[in-house]
Amino acid sequence: MTLMLLAAWRLNTHIPGMKGWTLAFGCGLLVCLNLLLRGSGHEWLMVIMTQLSSFLLAWLNLAAARRYLGRRALPVLVGVGCAVMVLACALYFTLLESNQGARFLLQSYTAGLLFVMAAGQMATGGVREYPARYLFAAISGGHGLFLLLRPWLFRLGEHGMFDSHGTLVVSHLAVVESIIAVVMLGFSVVMLANEHVTRELKQMADRDSLTGAYNRRAFLVLLDQLTHYAQRMRFPVSVLLLDLDHFKRINDTWGHQRGDQALCHVVGIAQQCVREGDVIGRLGGEEFAIALPNAGPVEAEQIASRLRMAMASQPLHYAGHTLPLTASIGVASWQAGESPDSLMNRADAAMYRAKGLGRDRVIMA
Repeated sequence: MTLMLLAAWRLNTHIPGMKGWTLAFGCGLLVCLNLLLRGSGHEWLMVIMTQLSSFLLAWLNLAAARRYLGRRALPVLVGVGCAVMVLACALYFTLLESNQGARFLLQSYTAGLLFVMAAGQMATGGVREYPARYLFAAISGGHGLFLLLRPWLFRLGEHGMFDSHGTLVVSHLAVVESIIAVVMLGFSVVMLANEHVTRELKQMADRDSLTGAYNRRAFLVLLDQLTHYAQRMRFPVSVLLLDLDHFKRINDTWGHQRGDQALCHVVGIAQQCVREGDVIGRLGGEEFAIALPNAGPVEAEQIASRLRMAMASQPLHYAGHTLPLTASIGVASWQAGESPDSLMNRADAAMYRAKGLGRDRVIMA
């Protein structure tokens, strides 16, 4: 599994978290080697290797999960501090007060808690939208819970966790569970990588590469879905069609690079003015469209007016110069049974009326 993840990471170095998971499985490989070499070296050295590699496996798994989700990285000093505490406790129960049971509890509880935390981090976004995340969360969480319960599962017989000679017993169940968990966790990481690549490709297909808004094709598909749901669920839908005024003048005077900056600036302003769930699309050139689910004519006009005023009050600044930006906006609200093309045509006609009446204004269809 370590080699498989190493190959996946080298082929997809841009996928967040892959490096951490590869290192985590490398530590898991060390845990296996420690089990194979048990009894062939100094006890304190084997304890250090086992406890440290087990801790790093669980810690790196948690760090990789956070990295994959784009969350703030775990502080390195916290990880180092936790590792030092784990090793100090393990050495205490090895050199000063030999207690295999305490070391077993320490390893089980530390790793189990970190695996459960990784599962809690990853279980986000919705099962339908991110199935690989929830598969990872189920495997990581299940393994973590098993580790937390493992000391009590082994307390069988009159000697508890120990045999008649006082030696700690490792159940075959634990070995089988660990093998299954590690293999399934590795495959779930590969599925997370595949999910990430698939979403990136979809984003490239659906998004305008310059502004990040939906491209024309994707916007019209989403609008068609919105009107379909509006027909079934009977909720209002409105569309804003927005065209920048005198945009050719910006390109001719300041160059196409400034024009591109102006387009990105407009999308940034629009994102501040619309609501969560509204859809911004770039239809081409300097023309944009915004779909507003659950917005009737009055609310749509208010949003359009807020957007127009925000653009007028936030010009683009460049090298000490101010580039004013205004827009002509047409607003149309969907009528029962109306096709998306008809809705867009009415908004387009309203937008051209706004241009004909002097630009920098909102006109209702």
